Amino acid sequence: MSTTLEVQSPDSQAPGGVLVDRTPFCLRLPRVIPAFVALIGGLFWSYSYQRLHHTDLWGHLAYGRIICETSSLPATEPLMPLAEGVPLVDTAWLAQVLGYRVMAQWGPAGVQFLHAATIAACLALVAGGLYRRTHSFLFSVLGLGLFETLNWFQFQIVRPQMGGLVCFTLLTSLLTTRRWHKLHWVAIPTTLAIWANLHGSFIVGLVLLGCATIGRGVDVWRRTNRVSSMFRDRHARRLLLTTELAAAATLLNPYGLRLYAEVLSFSGNQNLQDLIEWNSLNFRSMQGQLAAGTALALAIVYRLSPRRVSAGELLALVVLGAAGMWSARMLIWWTPLAVACFVLHAHAAWRRFHPLVNFQPPVRSGKWAVVTVGLVWICFAWTPFGLHLLHGKTIDLKRCVSAHTPVAATAWLREHPPTGQVFNTYEWGDYLLWQGPPHLKIFVDSQAHLVPREVWRDYMAVISVMSGWNDNFDRYGVQTIIIDKAERGALIAKLKDDTHWKRRYEDSLAVIFTRQTATTTPEKPHP
Repeated sequence: MSTTLEVQSPDSQAPGGVLVDRTPFCLRLPRVIPAFVALIGGLFWSYSYQRLHHTDLWGHLAYGRIICETSSLPATEPLMPLAEGVPLVDTAWLAQVLGYRVMAQWGPAGVQFLHAATIAACLALVAGGLYRRTHSFLFSVLGLGLFETLNWFQFQIVRPQMGGLVCFTLLTSLLTTRRWHKLHWVAIPTTLAIWANLHGSFIVGLVLLGCATIGRGVDVWRRTNRVSSMFRDRHARRLLLTTELAAAATLLNPYGLRLYAEVLSFSGNQNLQDLIEWNSLNFRSMQGQLAAGTALALAIVYRLSPRRVSAGELLALVVLGAAGMWSARMLIWWTPLAVACFVLHAHAAWRRFHPLVNFQPPVRSGKWAVVTVGLVWICFAWTPFGLHLLHGKTIDLKRCVSAHTPVAATAWLREHPPTGQVFNTYEWGDYLLWQGPPHLKIFVDSQAHLVPREVWRDYMAVISVMSGWNDNFDRYGVQTIIIDKAERGALIAKLKDDTHWKRRYEDSLAVIFTRQTATTTPEKPHP
């Protein structure tokens, strides 16, 4: 006898030969959920195989290792000898500890899984917010595609900033709910408290809350034409109080108010001006062109959309957009808002010409819950982390890191531990700290803002082969040099011609030189 699965209420009577869906209603799901899970799960699976770059990830893991081994936060810079004594306010200590614990327990596969999970969480929050407000799967997928495209470059790099992005998208989702729930009073301050310990970008969350509060006041003033109405509006008062509670919650960190001073002064550090990622947004780059195209598309849909434009969303778009233009690294905070505003107003413009007739809530069924669980399991089981947990399979480190990671050169250093000061390129300092021989005295790492200005100028003079560049090796007592061949060809050529240095190791990525003669006592740079 053939049977079919029919969704009915528990009280309905099933005709003969028809199966009744006896799944509790709270566990039933609409079919759109497994569709979203399949889409986001595919991206999650792809990112779980994302190779770990050679940049600041390894430095953050090294800081996490020190915190876990000493059970305390270092008061001064602990990893760069030339920055000894420089005060350290570790704005990402919680993310560093979490990353180190995952790495120590499950290896690189665990870190890849953690990175993929943060991206999937952001995508799920974005998709859920868009679908909740449009009831359109296609427009929600359009938003996901735009969000992924705009952040593709940022998603390639594993760093604590991703934890901040999860908090940002969660905060955005809470602020855009149609009704204010009692849960908001707890959820928003808690999100900001966790964010303040994960990454210094928590300031962006307070900016978003401030824009929402000011924007609500402006909307009320425009509607009533009375300034006094701004202070009597219930929702405006709620937003103001929530912002104050969130600001107070961020003080639940090991540094208190010092955290604010560190975050607000960070961008003014002169060393950052020499780093491309902290430069202003370049509209000749793909990232800049995508951002400009999105801004143009936003202007078009705003013109066509019948949906009311709130002052809060415009204020947030302008403020965070200006921050993204000032520094390309800040663009990641503008994109979730830009995507949400574009999709909501594009959907409203579409409905203006294609009205939605007799919208019916999607049918919920137990079978879609089963399909969803199956998809989640498949996406997890086929990741390197899932294979490690379920089958004990381990992946060699070389297969987990990017092609530009100096794995072989670092292994050579472990076999031939250098004595004295090492000169290294900025991009490799973090990996050398993590994987190199114990107590390796690197020159600089990704924490450029902690490097004394004098040391940073001398570093830039060496890698740029400026006048007097080779005198800096004597000044700091450098005994070993490890540099990349891709960007430092001129410096390598000079060192090969210098009789004071001997080439000891070379591969397709790196060259290592050691000193042939004794040096004078190195000078102690001023912090």
